[in-house]
Amino acid sequence: MTSPPPGSPMKHFVYTAWPTRVLFGGGMLEEATAELDRLGIRKALVLSTPEQARDAEALATRLGHLAAGVFSGAAMHTPVEVTRQAMEIVDSTGADGVVSLGGGSTIGLGKAIALRSDLPQLAIPTTYAGSEMTPIIGQTEAGRKTTQTSAHVLPETVIYDPELTYSLPSFIAGPSAMNAIAHAVEALYAENRNPITSMMAETAIGSIGRAIDGLMSDDLDRVARAEAQYGAWLAATCLASVGMAIHHKICHTLGGTFDLNHGAIHCLMIPYSTAYNRDHAPDAMARIERALGGEDAARSLFRLMRKTAPNTSLKEFGLAPADLDRAADLAVQNPYYNPRPVTRESVRDMLEKAYDGTEP
Repeated sequence: MTSPPPGSPMKHFVYTAWPTRVLFGGGMLEEATAELDRLGIRKALVLSTPEQARDAEALATRLGHLAAGVFSGAAMHTPVEVTRQAMEIVDSTGADGVVSLGGGSTIGLGKAIALRSDLPQLAIPTTYAGSEMTPIIGQTEAGRKTTQTSAHVLPETVIYDPELTYSLPSFIAGPSAMNAIAHAVEALYAENRNPITSMMAETAIGSIGRAIDGLMSDDLDRVARAEAQYGAWLAATCLASVGMAIHHKICHTLGGTFDLNHGAIHCLMIPYSTAYNRDHAPDAMARIERALGGEDAARSLFRLMRKTAPNTSLKEFGLAPADLDRAADLAVQNPYYNPRPVTRESVRDMLEKAYDGTEP
């Protein structure tokens, strides 16, 4: 919906608030044991990626008798074969809940387990990916990523402790924050957008935009880390409440098909997908520009992307021109709603610009 002119009736809208309990603040990890008690979890399987296995082991030690063990095999794009391995551990340990410590890969695995078992989840994000606030799960099988929405995968409790992001290196923090901005940008022109999500999305973009320089600094900026996590929470709440559009469709296509880093591909593509919709979502563009203090939404996002992206073109990801054709073909299958009509030719043109890394 667009904002009505002053003095005119507000348009009808629907806002869905999902029932997730959120604890936010420095030191909130101390509440993990109490939250497991509150959820009735007596044997929690702690999940992580291999890179965060040591942190997961430390958390399991902190949880004491409430920890059933650790599975540190979470992987990007939630491969179904990894979920099968984790489910074997759930069954063998008798776990009655999961604790997901990490970013989107780990939280995605927790959701995949919940989808198959309906076990309760405590999510403790250490990046800005946002999956923890949504009933959406993406899974990859045989090189194709598919998504679905189910209340069964929504974590019961989320602990946001900005201190857990202090060790997150800038080359991960920056793209992860841009991934969160992408959720907020698309919420602004979603088919089922509403005044509540638009307000949160604009605040999220502004909060994360202010944090970017601090996230990319060699020195720890505690204020920036907290601002980024706050913005990521708001952006994820938007993601949970409204539909996404061409940006998420193309990123799911590229990430799942070519096994590209989730945060990095969102980081690269958000200025290009914004430019794709530039002339078809004027209210969204105005809100982005207001949040970032720029004159053009896509170019403002492009400047942020250039500050944060590990790969500033699809060519740097190692893709070939023929891969763009394949991605364009896949992206127009089962299309998401988008304010600008989605055609194979227009998507291929967007990918071409991203392949060269030119300003949109």
